[in-house]
Amino acid sequence: MSWFKIATPLYKNTGSVARDHLASERTFLAWIRTGLGFVALGIAIERFSQLDLGELLPQEKPRSPQARREKEQEKEDSQVLVGTLMGMGSGSILYGTVRYFTNLKALERGQFKPAYHGAAVLAATVAGLAGGVYGSALRRRRAERRELDN
Repeated sequence: MSWFKIATPLYKNTGSVARDHLASERTFLAWIRTGLGFVALGIAIERFSQLDLGELLPQEKPRSPQARREKEQEKEDSQVLVGTLMGMGSGSILYGTVRYFTNLKALERGQFKPAYHGAAVLAATVAGLAGGVYGSALRRRRAERRELDN
């Protein structure tokens, strides 16, 4: 007797039925791992952004209003990054779950539909995130150079 109210289907292992379902499960687990990786990275960035290393190191002079504004801007940037990573992680987990159950039903009918959209959206989102982080780092570096020049 099963603990679950929804009965798990039992298939005859003819041809590649078992192999197809196991491959679908591995793909589902890969989406889950990807989502958890994004969530873990978001949590790590959130925790490290709360550290203020300037308070731990002896300073020669108090922070200027400009330095305080830059610190606030860094915190806002990290919040955007954390929110994006959390959204990507949740989206990956949700997409992987929906795709797994959709594939399960399709495989029952002897059909299969490739995942063009999910992979494309994930790739575009990761590329956009990387570009945003790179742009933010360039902007910060330019601001530091301007400050040193003045």
